Formats: sequence, structure tokens, C-alpha cells
Amino acid sequence: MILKRNVMALALASAGLCFTVGIHAAPADTDNATGSTAPAPAGQDAQTTTQQTADKKAADKSSGEKTSKEAQLAKSLSTITVTGYNQGMEKSIDYQRYADTIQNVITSADIGGLPDQSIADALTRLPGISAERIAGQASQINIRGLSGNFIQTTLNGREQPSTSGSNYIQFDQYPSELINMATVYKSSQASLITGGVGGTIGMQTANPLDAPKAQNLNVDARGSYNSRAGDVAGAHSNGYRLSAAYQGKFLDNTLGVGLGVAQMYQPHVAEQFVGEASDGNQVTLADGRKAYLTQGLQLQQNGGTERRTGEVATVVWKPTDELQISGDAFYSKFQNNSFGYGFRTQNIYGSNAQVSNAVLGPFGTLTGGTVSGNGTTQFSNETTADNYSTKTSVFSSGINAKWNHDRWHIDADVSLSRASSNEINVDTTADPYTGLGTATPQLMAQSATYQLRGRQIGSVSYANPGLYTNLANMGLSRYGVYPYIYHDKMKAFRTSVKYDLPNSSWLSALEAGVYMNNHTYNADREVYVYGSEWGTDKTNGLPLSIPSSAAKVTCWKGNFSGLPCFLQLNGSAILAAHGITANPVKDIHNNSWSMIQSGQVDEKTRDLFFMADIDAQVFGHELTGNAGVRYSHQSQYSHGLQQVGNGAGVPITDGNGYTSTDYAPLTVGKTYSDWLPSMNLVYHVTDDDQVRFSAAKVLARPPINQMLAGSGSWVSSGQYNVWGGTSPLLDPLRATQYDLGYEHYFDDSTGAISAGVFYKKIKSFIQNVTLHNFNFASAGITVPTDPTTGKPYLNGDYQTAYNAKGGEVRGLELSFSKNGFLPGMWKGLGVQGNFALTSSTVSNPTTLGGPTSYIGLPGLSKRVASLAVFYDNGPFSARISGNYRSKFASDTQMSVTNQMVTFAAETVYDFQASYEISKQWKVVYQMLNINDQPTRTYFGSDPSQTGTIQYFGRTSYLGVEFKL
Repeated sequence: MILKRNVMALALASAGLCFTVGIHAAPADTDNATGSTAPAPAGQDAQTTTQQTADKKAADKSSGEKTSKEAQLAKSLSTITVTGYNQGMEKSIDYQRYADTIQNVITSADIGGLPDQSIADALTRLPGISAERIAGQASQINIRGLSGNFIQTTLNGREQPSTSGSNYIQFDQYPSELINMATVYKSSQASLITGGVGGTIGMQTANPLDAPKAQNLNVDARGSYNSRAGDVAGAHSNGYRLSAAYQGKFLDNTLGVGLGVAQMYQPHVAEQFVGEASDGNQVTLADGRKAYLTQGLQLQQNGGTERRTGEVATVVWKPTDELQISGDAFYSKFQNNSFGYGFRTQNIYGSNAQVSNAVLGPFGTLTGGTVSGNGTTQFSNETTADNYSTKTSVFSSGINAKWNHDRWHIDADVSLSRASSNEINVDTTADPYTGLGTATPQLMAQSATYQLRGRQIGSVSYANPGLYTNLANMGLSRYGVYPYIYHDKMKAFRTSVKYDLPNSSWLSALEAGVYMNNHTYNADREVYVYGSEWGTDKTNGLPLSIPSSAAKVTCWKGNFSGLPCFLQLNGSAILAAHGITANPVKDIHNNSWSMIQSGQVDEKTRDLFFMADIDAQVFGHELTGNAGVRYSHQSQYSHGLQQVGNGAGVPITDGNGYTSTDYAPLTVGKTYSDWLPSMNLVYHVTDDDQVRFSAAKVLARPPINQMLAGSGSWVSSGQYNVWGGTSPLLDPLRATQYDLGYEHYFDDSTGAISAGVFYKKIKSFIQNVTLHNFNFASAGITVPTDPTTGKPYLNGDYQTAYNAKGGEVRGLELSFSKNGFLPGMWKGLGVQGNFALTSSTVSNPTTLGGPTSYIGLPGLSKRVASLAVFYDNGPFSARISGNYRSKFASDTQMSVTNQMVTFAAETVYDFQASYEISKQWKVVYQMLNINDQPTRTYFGSDPSQTGTIQYFGRTSYLGVEFKL
């Protein structure tokens, strides 16, 4: 609550002292007399290329008066008279039409009219855009087959920190009610902040000076219902969404103030059947057949609640036509209280279980049979209670100044942004024992019979199912707490100067600018463990009896009915009943990874750019666009701990008070510079037809979590070996890209047809590797002294991340939109459709499905499509939409650890409708995920090898909107 109050205080204090807080989504020169002039093209506004009004940009040339794209856009937007979804479509078409770059736009009429769950849901309606659903919600965005680590994201022109622990943005952090417009830039230009190999997503909040009236108030309240929550332990069916936004104009429309808040509360719901991975080793079964065994399988219900609160504060001061001082503060907090209960059958491989009646898949991997253990091996049908509760927050703020005088346009911006994420990550296991409560408890003999059914829910049964709900037999084996804590902070400054050239036959303006960003990332790992899995390590605590107050018998319903009932455990209450309190800390003694995987990465970006706007006549037709170059200088250094051993380090004391001298501070990194030329050309064949061509060199910085310097080590045969899987010496992901497209626009912006092809040559991808006989000194890693020889150990293996060979990504995108093509009452009917076809030469080997197979580039679906049919007629509006994506690879599958799996094709349908009772009141209804589409994954290229089958349910909303 303290931080939330501070956001509001920032707006009010700034308004009273210097009128400098505001939102940078505004056009540089707003017609204050009306407050309704359309904003400049999104490509300029989101990345701070200076904006000008129509009368300032229009210029006399020898060929006659020539109108700028900004003026054309403003004129076109001012003629739009339709409302609802038709208005949103037409506005988006105009932004796309008059932009220099290849881009797609979602406007407030799409987003704010009937809010999506988050901005991610809205973005998936654009061509070539897809989303990965995490816990049923669209979260990570993929553009043209590339994952979120290849995508740059800005809010009001400012680079956004991440709550994901990596580079990609979790877009469910951003309430759609607070976002006025979102633009996806698919081609690059010199003024764009580096980082968008896949593309750049620029989000904008609203400018209060653009509000339709002097005083504006919007309030939205709706309740929600989840159809599957009643089947899930710890979930409740009902939730709500509340939002309120105020925008006011004062002092003869020279001062604008805006405040907004949006809150969402809903159940966290998921039912999942999980098949686990193979270790890639082939064994001989008792019947003589060769087979690949898997680790096991899981049955789990995920319940809990999700609460998101977003706030935005705005003041814009425009004392003259030439000067605007503005700023903004955005804050979003997302709390996901997520708990998982069920079973985990482990371990089938590693000679821990006996396998009979084995059923093998087409590549020889075990997909069913009876697996059993006699209690002397590490095999059990574990009862699990997991806690994935996460608290994340994003704060983004800045102050901006624009000055436009005659031909000169100056823009300056300073910003501070930060993000944090804290996942508690509790893993609790319980097993049946004989001798529970004695000094020598013994794991009971157990067995399970199961059959995977590919992308459908499989079957599982236990030989003695009552064993797992009998508290006389069940004991808590292990209670582990493994927090993941991330902090991401950015301090940035940018400025640009633009000079108009009204008398040039080829150029309309020249622009130059500077961008500086100091980025600090901290990762902290902590740990607490009581006991051991299967009760194998009794020195760490004996299995604990389970009081009846800390366990509840829970059975499956619906699609999962018939699976074995289980105990819903409260792990912390079980420990408390035995006088034990968990205290996770950094542990350098028993869990040194908690120190090694903690660390800091410092990135510094220093960029310069120069760009020329093109406006010429070629073969009797207008040619517009831009050409420029960006010089990007990057510095990346990481601070961590290196395990040197033999007491050769410095004294380090952990959270338990244990001191070790086997570790030494380590700072490793590098600097690099790139020249990034770019060109965007638009050839206007007719007033309604144009051809686009773009070419650019682009780069994305390495995933920041993969640049941690910490490393562990071991000595073998006189060689020093290092493990860690990360490296601060990674190169960025560099690419060369080309685009060619054709666009036709219908009269009065009532629709458009576009087709385009693209090609990207990506130099490298980040992968893990083991390098033999590695020269550690060349990487700044000290090799300790071998006490037996008095000389440094010999160079050994280095397990690290590296830049593997890259590849090509190419594709085709088609888009169609049209409204007003039917007469009478059906004139309000409109349709939007998109289709993208993408391919890549990149493939990745995997043995998780058993034998080695190859899967595609993570995030790439060969086919992505969306279709929406909408209708506006007086007070009534409705839309039904569907989003489809074909199979793709991703590491967001969760088992015991993240695993790279193949996600099966999916189609999600949504419906939204509203009725305007009066000018002030509107009734709204939504149903999301109408078809209750599950997420389905499998390992490698074998669809029979089930990964996860996960259902989330349908969500319905019913509520009202009030406008004043």
C-alpha cells in the first residue's frame, strides 16, 4: 500500500510544484481548443521520434504543397464516425497505413471498450502474433516465430524491466484497461531502441489533453465465474474486475490530469495430467525388449487466487504551442497464490522400479505398464503439496519535454523503471511407511499401473489406493523451500533533435539522437530443506506423522474423475505440529548452488542514431520512408562466486552462520559495439495501394539470467572442471532482416488487404555446452592450485552457455479486414482475419522423449491465424473471435524442472457483447476460452509421449460500465 500511495502522491505533488508529470503517449502538438486532435503515428510516438501537427509539417515545395503523413493521419482519423469495434478497426488501419515502418496496431477502442484479460490477449489478434498460455492466461508473446527473449518492449517509449527472471516480458502484468494503444513494429528503424530481433512492442497510456471533454470519468465493474474451479482443491469459482479512470483538462486546456486504477481478482485454476521425461538411456526390460524409461508421471490440481492491481498517474502541461512538459507513473502488482496437490510417481528409470506388461511407443519409449518398488529403492507414488505463489511488481516512470519551433523539434526524456519477482516455490512430499514414528521407518512396497494416451488424459491406478489416504501410514518425507527472487532496474535518458527540410526534393527531415540505459539485474536463491525424498537421508530428519488438521481427503471430478483420491496436505502446518519452522536462507554448506546461482549483472547501453526521412517523387509516384544508422555500444559484466576449493577463497558466511573459504568473488564480462543500418521504403502506387520494403541489421541482448558469472567446480584426475550453465561472455543475438509487402486500403478506412513476406538471418542462438580442455584464464576464471603439485590444476571441462550456430527464419503474412459491406441494419457487421506461415532452418536435439529427436526453434508455430467477426448497431456491440496456432517448442513446461517440450496445436475462442442502456450506462458480458481449450504438450517429435494435459476452464464476466 505504501508504494501505491506513492504513485498517486507523485502525480499530485508534481502537478502542484511544476506540472511535469504526464503520459508520453500524447502527440507533441495537441489542438488544445478541442482536445481531439489525433495522435501522431504510433511508430514515432512510442519510440519518441518527434511529432508535429499537420499545419507545422505541411510545406511548400516546387511541386506544390506536400502534406506530411502526420497530417494525413490526423485528417483521416478525424473523419471516423463509427463506434465500437468498427471504430477500433478503422483507427488501427489508419495508423498502419501512414506509418513508415511495417507495424500493426491495437487501439483503445479494441482494448478499453471490452477489456481483455491483459494486453497479451489483445495482441494475439494481430497477424503473426501468438501467445504462450501460462496457468491459462496469455503471458509471453511470440512474434514471427521468435520467443519473448527476441522482443523489445516499451511503455510510453521507455524500455521495460522484466518480472520473468529473463529478458521476456510477462504481459499479463499489464492491465488492458490502462493501455490506450499498443503497436507491434515488425521492421526496424534507426530511432527504435535496440533489442527487437523478433519485433518491438510499444505500449502507450492515454494523454488527458486528448480526452473528449473537459472532465471525464469511466468506471467499470464486473463479476466473473470459472467453470472448472469447483473441481479444483483450493479454488473458488467467483472473482471480479474493477477499474476507474479520470481525465481532466484545466487552465484553458493547457493542463491535463489523468488517474487510473484497475484491479482483477480471480481464481487460479488448473487440472493437469503430466508425463515426465526420459533420460535418453536405453535399457533391456525383463522380457528382453529394449526400451527408454521415463522418470514418472504426475496428477495435480492447481488452485488458489490471483490478484492484480494496476495504477497510472498523469499530468501534462502545455503552456504554449511550442512547449510540452509531461511525465507518467505506472505501477502494477500481481499476486498469484498458487497451490498444487496430487501425486507424483517416481522414479521409474535408474533401476529404481521393476517394469512389467510394458507398453512402448513408436520409438521404443515406455508409455504404459505396471511399475513397482519393494521399498528399498527410490520409487514411490508420492503425495505432493506444492506452493508456486509469486508476487511480482512493475514500476515505470519518467519526465519528458518536447519543444517544437519552426523547423526544429527537440525531445528529451529521463526515466526510472524497476521490476521484482518473488516465488516461494515449496515442494512437499509424503509417502507410506511402516514403523512411522520410530527411529527406523521403512518405505512401503508400492506399484502403479498406467497408460499414457498422447494428447488426451491417461489412466492411472494404484495397487492399494486406500494406503495414500490413511494417516496411520502416511508420513511427510520432505519439505523444501526454494525461493526465486529477482530484481530488475533501469535508469535511462534519451534525447533527439529533428530538423525539417521543406525545400528538399528527396528528404523531408533529418533526425539524430542519443540513448543511455543503466540496467542492473539481481538474482537471489535461498533454500530450506527438512527431511529427504523417500526418507533416504535420515540424518536430515525422519518422516513426520501427519495430524488430521493438516490433511484433507480430496477426490477428482469431471474429466479427471476416476483417478486415485489423495491427501490435500498443509506442509507448514505439519512442521509446526512438530515444532519446526522453515527458514530459507543462502546455504553455502549443504546447498552451495543457492550461492552460486545468486549474483548480479550490470548492463550499460550507449547508443547514437542518425536518420533521414524520405519524401520524393519516383516514376510519377510518391516514395516515403526513412533510412538511417544506429551505433550501439554495450557493456555487460556479472558479479558472482566461483568455487575454487582447497580453502583458496575468501571467508564467506551463509545465512545459517556457516563460514567457508572455498569460494572467491568473480567479476567477468565484455563490451561490444555494432553499427545497425536500416531502411524503410513505402512506394505509393495509387492513393489506396502501396508497396513496402524494409531492410535492417538488428540485435537482441543475451537473456540476462544466462549472463550470471557464478560457477561451481569439481576436480577429477588432476583437472579443474567448472559447472554453471551461464556466461557473461555471451554475444548478442544479431540478425539481418528483410521485408516486402503490398497493402490495399478500402475507401474511408473501412478495411484493408495486406500481404507480406519476411526473411531473417540470425547469426547465433544461446545454448548450453560442455567445452573440454577449456582455457579458463582466457575467460577470467582463476584455476586454483593443486596442493599435491603446487601448480594450478590442469584445464578440464567447462559447462556453460555459448553462442551456437544460428539459422534462417522466413515467413508469409496475410491480413484482411472490412466493415460496412452490407446494407441496412447489417452495415455494422465487420470481419478481421489474419494468417501467418513461418518456417526456420533451426532445429534442436532432445532426448527427453527417449531417443534423440529434433524440435524446432522455441516459440515458432508454422501456422498462426485469427478471425474475428464483430457487429455494432446503435447501442449494441458484439464480437466473437478465435485464435489458432500450430505446434511449437517451449521450455515453459513445468515438471520437477523446466523442460523443453512440444506444445500441440490449439484454438481458443472468446465472445464479448455490450448494450448501452444510456449515454452513461452500459451492460457488458464476456466468455473467455469458450471451448475450454487445454494446453497439451509432448516430448520431442513423439505425440504419444505425453508431457502435460492441462485444463483451465471457461471464464464468464458480467458487469456494467459508467461514463461521465
